[in-house]
Amino acid sequence: MTTFLKKLLLITVAVSFCSSMAFAEKVRVGIAAEPYPPFTSPDASGNWVGWEIDIIKAVCEEAKLDYVIVPTAWDGLIPALMSKKIDLIMNSMSITEARMKTIDFSDKYFNAPAVVIGAKTSGFDATPEGLSGKYLGVQTSTIHKTYVEKYFTKAKIKDYLTQDEMLQDLVSGRIDAIQGDSLVLDTFIESEEGRACCEVKGQVADDPVILGAGVGAGVRKGDEGLKAKINAAIAAIRANGKYEEITKKYFNVDVYGQ
Repeated sequence: MTTFLKKLLLITVAVSFCSSMAFAEKVRVGIAAEPYPPFTSPDASGNWVGWEIDIIKAVCEEAKLDYVIVPTAWDGLIPALMSKKIDLIMNSMSITEARMKTIDFSDKYFNAPAVVIGAKTSGFDATPEGLSGKYLGVQTSTIHKTYVEKYFTKAKIKDYLTQDEMLQDLVSGRIDAIQGDSLVLDTFIESEEGRACCEVKGQVADDPVILGAGVGAGVRKGDEGLKAKINAAIAAIRANGKYEEITKKYFNVDVYGQ
């Protein structure tokens, strides 16, 4: 091959590559700015890692989407989506009727029951009677906040902006219990700090209206094209084994659920 032909081939390949990149759909994926291990958390270099980060990567690669992670305050995720500061929410956000009045969701990509954890030395259970008079921590702007306000009316409810703040207060004894997603709280219970002090008190009674139908990716209403791509990608990684491969790195239980 002559030098001229080699150069022409290289130029053609480069142009083709740039053209494909130019036409790749770019999406800004919103996640909460605070750590939520083992789903999302920054590593020592400031890069976001975790099960949900790996799932985002797998879904976007399958859907041929050029994505960027955009950390945003948890209670600002839906407003950011509505104002087009982000295009997608993938941050353990449950699919609920209340949220679907404002945004749409993809099919679910995992599900986690709601549980209550507390100190090993305390004898209460995860019922309204058991938590009567107890200080119960819950993260603001979550399905758990809505749930405890409806059912645990005799508990002393304390709001927190982040999961870390709740856990610190539980360990120090400033609150008696926390309600949250089982997968996250189980991870804490299995940690050295968690094993030393706390245990799961039980799963709360289900309320599908409040607790939702699993976790999905949030999209703006009317963004049917992106929603369809995400749904197809979720189904594909479930079918080709990628979902299970990622999950085994973080959990030894079924996270998809029924």
